[in-house]
Amino acid sequence: MVGGGCSLFKVETSEVVCFHQVEIRQIYPQEGWVEQDPMEILNAVHECLERTVEKLRNLGGYPEDIVALGVTNQRETTIVWNRKDGRPLHNAIVWLDMRTSATVDELLDKVPNKTRNKNYLKPLCGLPLSPYFSAVKLRWLIENVSRVREAVRAGNCLFGTVDTWLLWNLTGGVNGGQHITDVTNASRTMLMNIESLRWDAKLCSFFEIPQEVLPEIRSSSEVYGKMASGVLKGVPLSGCLGDQQSALVGQQCLERGQAKATYGTGCFLLYNTGTVFVDSTHGLLTTVAYQIGRDAAPVYALEGSVAIAGAALGWLKDNMGMIASARESEALAGSVETTGDIYFVPAFSGLYAPYWNQEARGVICGINEDTQQSHIVRATLEAVCFQVRDILGAMNSDCGIPLQKLRVDGGMTENKLLMQLQSDLIGLEIIKPRMAETTALGAAMMAASAVGRWDVKSVEVPMETIRYEPQIGVDERDMRYSKWKMAVERSFGWDI
Repeated sequence: MVGGGCSLFKVETSEVVCFHQVEIRQIYPQEGWVEQDPMEILNAVHECLERTVEKLRNLGGYPEDIVALGVTNQRETTIVWNRKDGRPLHNAIVWLDMRTSATVDELLDKVPNKTRNKNYLKPLCGLPLSPYFSAVKLRWLIENVSRVREAVRAGNCLFGTVDTWLLWNLTGGVNGGQHITDVTNASRTMLMNIESLRWDAKLCSFFEIPQEVLPEIRSSSEVYGKMASGVLKGVPLSGCLGDQQSALVGQQCLERGQAKATYGTGCFLLYNTGTVFVDSTHGLLTTVAYQIGRDAAPVYALEGSVAIAGAALGWLKDNMGMIASARESEALAGSVETTGDIYFVPAFSGLYAPYWNQEARGVICGINEDTQQSHIVRATLEAVCFQVRDILGAMNSDCGIPLQKLRVDGGMTENKLLMQLQSDLIGLEIIKPRMAETTALGAAMMAASAVGRWDVKSVEVPMETIRYEPQIGVDERDMRYSKWKMAVERSFGWDI
């Protein structure tokens, strides 16, 4: 299960007035396939909006007090629907779905000179060819689902990531709904030119995707339309950001050289590079961080993605029976002082940044007769931290500005041992806000900015924080990292 929710903030503060969350089912049709029901996503949003307003009323407030709404969402998750009746043509294909590995192989065959260079399109879109991104998922849907293919031929197919699906429905759907996305979500499709911020004809041609199915690209902060129905009818929808970019804004990493990491099922690091477009030579992605208004210059970021973070704890629980819940991992890992020289590379479906190795598979190295479950659980936590160090090293190499501190958010940051290990293994101060809703806060900031109620750049959001400082020396840190790299090398080449 994953969550959807609605949080209500006071303008120009980080104070949460009230919120409501619901769970959304994950559907697994085959091994490596992950889907969601688009209608369930939409119904969850309606429920969360209504229940949040109900809670506001119970606190003595009124729906009229709400000045704007923002949307933040899973980014690469792909939805297609019929423009005539608004019905989904297929379940949403979730960002971490791996069914398109064969599609990527077919696309690599199209690269000129038979180089099969996965970075062939990177100068245009900032991204390598990978099953991760929306264009590959859309290509698969057109090739493999007859309903989608027929709708495309008839001119009735609309494509979008979750933000587009929600904005189209909330602004009217078949009755004049706005088919739009913002620059941050568009930058994750492999179809947007990363410099012009427009759909690129060469990219669309490479993937054989007609531009007619694509939404209009807008900035992250402007009025897209108004709520067409429900308790908040007439309220402007005026902020839109992909979830990781929204967390960057909510963490107030608005200056060049600031970075945040979000720890959830995966782990995502974004490093603000300002208005400078940095083409990574160390395996990172170039993405749009945000754009505050149509006429504003876009702010860019380098991103590194860890596929398996919290999901590794789920594996320990569901597959191995080592823990009863993710929360239990902290106590069990803390019952031993070290991993016993165990290193775990959780490459269940390949490695993301900076390796981008689809053939890697999980390995546990260093097992001996003294190895206990607690050592493996602690090694699982350290695996998350080492993967973050991999990405930070690449970011420092690309930008030349070593990070001074790392801001963190996400469910896994409740694990105090994990946060201390992270500080130890990267040698940086870790800053965690006590307020957990930083991703929702970023969208709220952008929405309120569009209607003139929040000056994002000059109004600092007060935020109480928890800090972690490194407690080991450089020699130990580097020795442990060198063994991690040895384990990573052993994970390569298993799925050939």
